Amino acid sequence: MIALDTNVLIRFLVRDDEKQAQIVYARFKQAESAREALFVPLLVALETIWVLESAYDRSRQDILDAFDDLKSMPILEFEKVQVLQSLLAAGRKSNADLADLLIALTAQSCGCTSGFTFDKKAARFPFFRLLT
Repeated sequence: MIALDTNVLIRFLVRDDEKQAQIVYARFKQAESAREALFVPLLVALETIWVLESAYDRSRQDILDAFDDLKSMPILEFEKVQVLQSLLAAGRKSNADLADLLIALTAQSCGCTSGFTFDKKAARFPFFRLLT
């Protein structure tokens, strides 16, 4: 299986570089024809959220919708897909930062009961405890 980097997903979602976007679309079509799965690590999902928020000023709803669309693509296999599914559900119910939610949900899936942070906003989410 071949893994995707963040910039590949960004080109696919944003089409900010038309030449690279066409390359991604062609590769995705090739994977579809070959019934090949392409792997999306959780770190790539996290970076994609951050890039869409910070560099492209995409709304929370746009980001959640984009991940819903990506998750429905048969060629994409997400690391810990249940964590991504939880993120999509929690992200629609909570106003917590999406990246913080993903960090918390990933840690919980690995058996963590809480997490330390200096981020006061993140500490409002029940998983995090403010480190003082």
